[in-house]
Amino acid sequence: MDSPTIPVIGRDFFDRAKKKLTLDVPAALTDHAIAEFPRGDLDRDPAAWKQAGVTATRPAAVLVPVVDHAEPGVLLTMRTSDLPNHAGQIAFPGGREESGDPSLRETATRETREETGLDLAREGTVIGVLDDLRPRHIRLPAIVVRPYVAVVDRTEPLELSSEVALAFWIPFGALAHAESWREDTVVARGAQINARVFKHQDHIIWGMTERILAQLLDLV
Repeated sequence: MDSPTIPVIGRDFFDRAKKKLTLDVPAALTDHAIAEFPRGDLDRDPAAWKQAGVTATRPAAVLVPVVDHAEPGVLLTMRTSDLPNHAGQIAFPGGREESGDPSLRETATRETREETGLDLAREGTVIGVLDDLRPRHIRLPAIVVRPYVAVVDRTEPLELSSEVALAFWIPFGALAHAESWREDTVVARGAQINARVFKHQDHIIWGMTERILAQLLDLV
């Protein structure tokens, strides 16, 4: 798979994002009968909608925080090594919808606050939603994840929960290096998987997190 063509992005990211992002969730993301609209990752796998269902049995959401600096950067976290799912993996802050969440947007902002201490009520604004994604290697019960993009003012200090071993920012300039995107073999649940990965310093980013990054960069 070819690496995404990524321009060198500075503060014009915010102008591009305002033009292209919206908080409106397209009907096709939840109505499979609307076949003309691209539904992102779910449409790449013919069995995805059958497995996930028209609405997710376990809906979840993540936040894609973009820091409002001269060179924007994206916040990522590393999960601790003792978690039952996705231990040690790089991820955006987020998680499953809980009964008290009025919306998936609130799920994303609540989980971000709990995991990193970043409070969007005081330190940022959600500016849009990306295409829903389904983790390719999770079996039933199905999960469908909705990524929300936010502009934030704060980078440090973050207040990490016990589930987060590390939080770090990747500047867009680093994401622009095509040689950092490649096909590689990763190990998940004891199995070797061929996947497209993004390598940043000592971090290997793959799976849904890599696909969200690529979707964000393709958008702008």
